[in-house]
Amino acid sequence: MRALIVIAHPEQNSFNGYLKNTAVAELEALGYKVEVSDLHAMNFDPVEDKRHFGARLYPDRFDVQAEQRHAYEAGTTNPDIQEEIDKLTRADLVILQFPIWWFAAPAILKGWLDRVLVYGLYTGRKRFDEGVFRGKRAFLSVTAGGPESSFLHDGRNGDIDLLLWPINYTLHYMGFTVLPQFAAFDIGPKDTSEGQQYENHANQLRRKIQTLDVEQPLKFNVWEDWGEDGRLKPQAPWYNYFTRPEK
Repeated sequence: MRALIVIAHPEQNSFNGYLKNTAVAELEALGYKVEVSDLHAMNFDPVEDKRHFGARLYPDRFDVQAEQRHAYEAGTTNPDIQEEIDKLTRADLVILQFPIWWFAAPAILKGWLDRVLVYGLYTGRKRFDEGVFRGKRAFLSVTAGGPESSFLHDGRNGDIDLLLWPINYTLHYMGFTVLPQFAAFDIGPKDTSEGQQYENHANQLRRKIQTLDVEQPLKFNVWEDWGEDGRLKPQAPWYNYFTRPEK
């Protein structure tokens, strides 16, 4: 079994770094071969731009999707991006490790998704439950400064399930079986791995990794739930407040 951990934090000695190290050690103890993409350590460029493409399909204008697909199908994808695609292809399990900044993932992780999940990996019906990474599992491991109660459905920071839905849905869009996120709350501004509170969080992550095989995945709509107009069929189930029937 293989795992990929993608971490988006500028400080390797942060608590996010500690959780990444915790996950690596636990996965290796379970027999996984683990790869890590430390985006800051890699100096990953999160900005998709025409400079990343050589022989362009449309030299006079920059069409991101067209150029991504053209490069992917021609085997000329930028080497740093192809390396990340290869890591995803090898992995049976993917973990995205990041702090919640301004109610979302850090920009460098969003840029990783923008640049690595190239058009060509997904096309036409090769999405959702028929996506290229079907059969692989993934989950988010996040940290937040506020208490857990402030991230509930009526919390001042917003429902964490809704805050993380766009990234979870992105993983589902690519075919992953998405497991519930791991979240460590009340992480202070020093963001260190010192103290019993932090070790308690690390132990919870260890237990989650140990029980992945019995964890129920998140539910998302699949192709058969959509009508020809791209909307939910009248009798289709719904699982979140972003995609729901009319009242």
